[in-house]
Amino acid sequence: MAGKNKDLFALPTDEGRAGEYSPLAERMRPRTLSEFAGQEHILGSSGVLRRMIESDRISSMILWGPPGSGKTTLARIIASGTGSRFVHHSAVSCGVPQVRQTVKEAAEQLKLYRKRTILFLDEIHRFNKAQQDALLPHVENGTITLVGATTENPSFEVNSALLSRVRVFVLERLGEDDLGALVDRALRDSQRGLGGRHIRLEDEARALLLRASDGDARAALTGLEMAALYLEQERPSDGALVIEEETVRQALQQRLLRYDRDGEQHYDIISAFIKSIRASDPDAALYYMARMLEAGEDPLFILRRMIIFSAEDVGNADPQALQVAVAAHKAVSVIGLPEGAIPLSQAVCYLATAPKSNASYKALRAAQTAAKEHMSEPVPLHLRNAPTRLMKELGYGGGYKYPHDFPYHYAGQQCLPEALAGKKFYEPTKLGFEKEIVKRLEFWKQLRAKEKNGG
Repeated sequence: MAGKNKDLFALPTDEGRAGEYSPLAERMRPRTLSEFAGQEHILGSSGVLRRMIESDRISSMILWGPPGSGKTTLARIIASGTGSRFVHHSAVSCGVPQVRQTVKEAAEQLKLYRKRTILFLDEIHRFNKAQQDALLPHVENGTITLVGATTENPSFEVNSALLSRVRVFVLERLGEDDLGALVDRALRDSQRGLGGRHIRLEDEARALLLRASDGDARAALTGLEMAALYLEQERPSDGALVIEEETVRQALQQRLLRYDRDGEQHYDIISAFIKSIRASDPDAALYYMARMLEAGEDPLFILRRMIIFSAEDVGNADPQALQVAVAAHKAVSVIGLPEGAIPLSQAVCYLATAPKSNASYKALRAAQTAAKEHMSEPVPLHLRNAPTRLMKELGYGGGYKYPHDFPYHYAGQQCLPEALAGKKFYEPTKLGFEKEIVKRLEFWKQLRAKEKNGG
């Protein structure tokens, strides 16, 4: 069994045809911690995970990070650096029966040979509740040591019971220095990399490759390999091959920004977009807008959030903001993309530079709280409808003052129930148009006071 697991994780080399035809990213996959790039916060000289691996004291954990940050590579390094039996499953194809079989074998190994089993479960976020529950007791009693890998936030995708029994290590997006080190090593390495093919990567091409890889080591190495293949097809293979910027561009075509419309990135970027508008930063807002559109986001989803924003965060500081957002939604609905990005951009700039007030939103929340607490307060008689004689005899509608019959079209009657008399929900700011509203409210307050004093 142990031999089988070792074969499963054996890295391809130049000793056989399998190594020759394996992708560059697979051939260059780090085999030791010294070859691993990035993640210094957990794998540096004093990093917790490094100490766990080197001392062979692996506890159950989840590796959470973006694609190409090294989750599977770390699992393989754990496999080669620990004395434990190592089993690899993908949550995409693994069900409860496979989990139970793995647990049964792990229990036998522990009982007969005192050998621990490390279960590497790739894409653990794809496991449903029943599958995760099947793991829970065995993780808890130590029959298996779970190493899960996920690109999704574990707090959303992993049961709280299982999450409380594992340690989460966050892997960060690789920086360009780390990616550059991997690319340069692949160009030098004549056994596993491209060193025997005399390839030179120009500085501009290197910069484009690292930028387009967006922190993904696999994408960087795959892009390098594609550029080399593209160049070999276009030019004679004798002598050195020089990869220029245009070669990289042709090889990559158009790499989409990382953006999962159903995952955490979706919520992170729309959150950053809205918060940038709220912060009155049109440049940041436009960047996140462009990033979403490039990744294929529905522009009407963006505009629906902008309509909400215009009422919640701009409000009466600029009443026209809501009209702009609604008009942009209509415009994009009619003309679509790519031209629809123009009115969308206009609306983003308008909202970002508009004066901000959440007074209307706060007023709504305050009124909702009051309504829940005072659900049965009687409506003042003068505001009630009186469609029948009985209602009129009971005083319904009696004493109602029609505002248009009074100076300034303001009668100053109390409209709130008696229990809420004098309560203020809407407190406008002194920003934008709301400063005019403040003046009106103050003027009406003076009229009420004058009326009250018989003036």
